[in-house]
Amino acid sequence: MRKADLRRQMLQQRRALPQEEVQRRSQGIVEQFFRHFPLQAGQTVHVFLPIIKNNEVNTWPIIEQLRLEHPEVRVVVPVTDVEQHVLTHHHLTDEAILVENRWGIPEPQNAQTIHAREVDVVLIPLLAFDRAGHRVGYGKGFYDRFLADCRSDVLKVGLSLEPPVVSIADPNPFDVPLDAVVMPQGVWERS
Repeated sequence: MRKADLRRQMLQQRRALPQEEVQRRSQGIVEQFFRHFPLQAGQTVHVFLPIIKNNEVNTWPIIEQLRLEHPEVRVVVPVTDVEQHVLTHHHLTDEAILVENRWGIPEPQNAQTIHAREVDVVLIPLLAFDRAGHRVGYGKGFYDRFLADCRSDVLKVGLSLEPPVVSIADPNPFDVPLDAVVMPQGVWERS
């Protein structure tokens, strides 16, 4: 299926999910992530903050568990720079003041900027993915540009409420494939 068709279909499907189901699946993703991805002291984990109105995976429990059980791991979140069409990355601390942007994404306003090359693990939002590691997002390319700036050994982990589709028919040459995807019922890993 083509990206535009998948995007439309998955947005509609996701919006139809009851909030309780999104939370149940999100909790399964949290459990799978910590079961399959052991973290080490000194690592930097980039976590997207969810757009609640779009029924995105709720990543707040991941952030809270990182803070409680892995205080030696630095949590970084994105800020959207609309004019430059890029993401900037900021250390999320308890002191951070979060303000929703025009898409409903909470963003820290007073946090230290972190360079993309400092990130070890990136948790990536998506609408759909296939068994080759291609993903469909909202179509703006923010994450592809960000991932291109990361080190070659950065671990690219999608978070998905749904299982993979068979194939995305039209991946772009600049699309950065995922290394793994965490779903409520398990983890897909590129072989």
